[in-house]
Amino acid sequence: MSTTTPPGQAPHPPEAWAPLLRLSRLASRPVERFLHIEAASGILLLVAAAVALLWANSPWAESYAHFWHTPLGIRVGDFTFERSLEWVVNDGLMAIFFFVVGMEIRREVHQGELSELRRAALPAAAALGGMLAPAGLYLLLADTPATRSGWGVPMATDIAFAVGILTLLGSRVPPALRVLLLALAVIDDLGAIIVIALFYSSGVAVTGLLVAALGILGVFAMQRFGVRSKWAYVVPAFIAWAGVYSAGIHPTIAGVIVGLITPVRVWLGPEGFITGARTELEHIAQAQPGTLSSHHLSETLRRVDAARREAMSPSESLIATLHPWVAFGIMPVFALANAGVSIQAGPLDPSAWAVATAATVGLLVGKPLGVVGACWLALKLRLATLPRGLGVRDLLVLGTTAGIGFTMALFIAQLAFTNSELLAAAKLGVLAASGAAAVLALILGRLLLNAGSRPGAATSVEEAERSTEL
Repeated sequence: MSTTTPPGQAPHPPEAWAPLLRLSRLASRPVERFLHIEAASGILLLVAAAVALLWANSPWAESYAHFWHTPLGIRVGDFTFERSLEWVVNDGLMAIFFFVVGMEIRREVHQGELSELRRAALPAAAALGGMLAPAGLYLLLADTPATRSGWGVPMATDIAFAVGILTLLGSRVPPALRVLLLALAVIDDLGAIIVIALFYSSGVAVTGLLVAALGILGVFAMQRFGVRSKWAYVVPAFIAWAGVYSAGIHPTIAGVIVGLITPVRVWLGPEGFITGARTELEHIAQAQPGTLSSHHLSETLRRVDAARREAMSPSESLIATLHPWVAFGIMPVFALANAGVSIQAGPLDPSAWAVATAATVGLLVGKPLGVVGACWLALKLRLATLPRGLGVRDLLVLGTTAGIGFTMALFIAQLAFTNSELLAAAKLGVLAASGAAAVLALILGRLLLNAGSRPGAATSVEEAERSTEL
């Protein structure tokens, strides 16, 4: 928090008590520094998962299950809607997570790494191989009627953890490798969304689809009428969510759809904002002292604020607003609600053992094999080109890092298994594989990547972060 004060002005707000203000700033600085670390979200996820595991295996384990099954709901007259706290997290809050994912996918297709076929070919091949190989290995190890529904569990990569690992490797990681990982993760998320929609949804009710279509049409209609307030779109987005849920499709898909149709083009842009703000501020500066009424000042500031909002596209603005809430709120809460696996002292039954083994092998072995193998094939067939400065060593680190499944893998496990023992086994496999993949990626990164030794290598973590902004 900056404490710089313009000359002639008080160093703090008139209502603030200076000693308490200094104390609050002193306490907030470590938090602000932590939140600006790119690996911070991954660290919070790790802490949340550790707390969940400890809680679920402590003498208070019963309270863990009881807490997440706490009923929540609303009642209006004779209408009652009641669900568990776990449902609120997995079906409600995670819809916001998927909404952000949808906007990020649309942004990348519009102007990012996926906007050109030449640039998208390699991460697309890597993502496809990184989905097919783990699913194939899973079915090879757990192909029974009771266990095969979990084939989608090891397909997904957790972007927060993966980027955090590369950040910890610092200047050893060339910018091109980070960009490749981010593009791979975006396509990977899209693949996971398609899998959820097609294979992990129950029978579709046409009435629910009609309600969802009504909500989506409402979004399009408001866009055509030029409605710019983001809050106004909450109502049709909620209608789409409710319709998808009542149709028997997982409601997070509604978040993705609304994210994909959120506009990515700017209205005023940076230049328009600068021109508009300068004009309004010049009017204030030219006013005679004491002649500017509070009404005129309020109107001027309102127009400046409107220009500020339109300097970015609605998609970019929403991503910037929601990303901290998703990264530091929703995802850790999801980890806390879903990573609490009870580790029994006795042996697992054959089905549970098969699920845990298949999920672990799928992520830890299948992901690297699929990513590296698909990249090799795409390069061999001249379907893609390897970014300047990257080699086989980088692809090995990329494939290993992609084996960190966590958030999306746990989410798919929730959808894949209704049997509590198999679900716990799948979660255990995901946690074990993600932890092992993170450690292995750090080790391989230290051994295979040499800081500053190749063209395009970043000279600092900050430089790498600036050069890989998507």
